[in-house]
Amino acid sequence: MPTSEREGYPRTMRLQRFLARAGVASRRGAEGLMTAGRVSVNGVVTSELGSKVDADRDEVAVDGRVVRLDDGHSYLMLYKPAGYVTTMSDPQGRPCVAQLVPTDRLPGLFPVGRLDADTTGLLLFTTNGDLGNLMLRPASHVWKHYVALVRGSLGDEAVRRLREGVALQDDRAQPAHVELLGVDDARARPVVAQGVPRGTSVVGITVHEGKKHQVKRMLKAVGHEVVRLHRDAFGPLRLTGLRPGQLRGLDPGERAAVEGLMRDVAQKGGAYDATS
Repeated sequence: MPTSEREGYPRTMRLQRFLARAGVASRRGAEGLMTAGRVSVNGVVTSELGSKVDADRDEVAVDGRVVRLDDGHSYLMLYKPAGYVTTMSDPQGRPCVAQLVPTDRLPGLFPVGRLDADTTGLLLFTTNGDLGNLMLRPASHVWKHYVALVRGSLGDEAVRRLREGVALQDDRAQPAHVELLGVDDARARPVVAQGVPRGTSVVGITVHEGKKHQVKRMLKAVGHEVVRLHRDAFGPLRLTGLRPGQLRGLDPGERAAVEGLMRDVAQKGGAYDATS
């Protein structure tokens, strides 16, 4: 049975409803995308608000990126801006990431892991609890890549300690991949766009654990305070096509990569290799 019938959706629907169901934007936001000429159906730009599509047969794209209805689970990528806590509600009334995702249309949506309030970057949301558990459990070894602006410049000894696994106050971090980045490196842009304070430098660091404040604690342990922190990769996912505060559904290739990760970890019980 086609996905749209199985979920109770009609096969044919207005284009803006399709985009809303796919998690691209609200219906009003979808209309804005259409009138701006950013939506195509089967390769043809479609801006007429009364246009309809067959959810199972037509290929819909936004800015050239194909979008589809979810197959029972939703997968969304958020470019988390600074100033939001990673929780679906906050008793203290602080801004939280739930305000940035369509929980009204996708009940059960939750973030996979956390980013500190002042940390920016890739945050994955899903309704798939199995995926969340698999990607977060320590035995899965799912790599996460961060770019950090730090005080001082990391020397050889600091890099060596991070690569070998640095002792923390109450624990020990596993070995990390570490790379020094120039401020003009494209990967450094998210942490240098606001300016580069005197006496700071940029480092790329990849970890597979999820300890609280882990990257900040690791860098502090080798004598370098984090000024800004940004996550640009999580397992097979890379933060692309978004600006701070923006959200999009995973494209078919990204969904396939995530599903492949789940199969690899669940069936083989092995670690995910970020280099594969």
